[in-house]
Amino acid sequence: MAIYFNEPSRTFSEYLLIPGYTSEECIPDNVSLRTPLVKFRKGEEPTLSLNVPFASAIMQSVSNDTMAIALAKEGGISFIYGSQSIEDEAAMVARVKSYKAGFVPSASNITPDATLKDVLELKECNGYSTMAVTEDGSATGKLLGIVSSRDYRVSRMELSTPVSEFMTPLEKLVTAPEGTSLKEANDIIWDHKLNSLPIVDAAGRLLYFVFRKDYAEHKEHPLALQDAQKRYLVGAGINSRDYHERIPALVEAGADILCIDSSEGYSVWQKKVIDFVRENYGNTVKIGAGNVVDRDGFRFLAECGADFVKVGNGGGSICITRETKGIGRGQATALIEVAAARDDYYKRTGVYIPICSDGGLVHD
Repeated sequence: MAIYFNEPSRTFSEYLLIPGYTSEECIPDNVSLRTPLVKFRKGEEPTLSLNVPFASAIMQSVSNDTMAIALAKEGGISFIYGSQSIEDEAAMVARVKSYKAGFVPSASNITPDATLKDVLELKECNGYSTMAVTEDGSATGKLLGIVSSRDYRVSRMELSTPVSEFMTPLEKLVTAPEGTSLKEANDIIWDHKLNSLPIVDAAGRLLYFVFRKDYAEHKEHPLALQDAQKRYLVGAGINSRDYHERIPALVEAGADILCIDSSEGYSVWQKKVIDFVRENYGNTVKIGAGNVVDRDGFRFLAECGADFVKVGNGGGSICITRETKGIGRGQATALIEVAAARDDYYKRTGVYIPICSDGGLVHD
């Protein structure tokens, strides 16, 4: 039976904030935007929090590994899109987790038997002037040397000159072992007046570069969202079809949190996904669910065990849920009702479940 709402369905654009009193203490340094990402009990701390309350949507046009790194640097989190193969999504998650702040995988690599011509073509292709010379030409091969623009002069050399003849060989390089901290790497860079420092493992294989400029960039992101190993936090989107295979792969890749990607979250299928997570991982794997737009939808997902709940049907500049399914609600009205349900649930159970407004901030 259909239910009719007599009150208007309002959007964010209908609301404005009323400014409060501004004192001398009202400066950015005194403001914290830290907010919980997953549920927690009264008197306890959440296991995951955001330093800024922003998450990028589970959409192919929005959330890939580069967005995840960029947003984590600012204190937010991305949920890698799930509309791709399990292997590709897991690989994106793994790339984010392997990207240590300040520690950069080598993006330009060459073999010692390549030529100056190859060096110039590679530089033209990717724009990098510093190249690792490895045994197999890979980013993680055994390091043999480095080529930078100071190692050659095009006007005085033949294009056929082998890299091995003009590279800076390993024995003349300053390197650091695996496990070196960013601060230790920076000290080495300054003590030896280096522009870059290769990090190698016990077998001599290249792991990362630490660049002078990247350390400065790292200092510019004090709110970066990282785990205990100083790796960026990243989420991953899942669905209610191949979750038996996708979830284990994403957990193995290092995903910090999962989220069911659906326009309609008040569904038995979402319960099945959450049940699978709890049966196989307990509370060690965090999972968000949604989307819902009313009190009943929130209560359902809360009782299912969701760690956070997404709110919204069809809001956003490119979402077509309302046009294709005929469902939805003004984002402001939906959020107000779900927030009230969240507060009631907290008073009743002592468990606070964060909600995420998905879309509709500008276009609704």
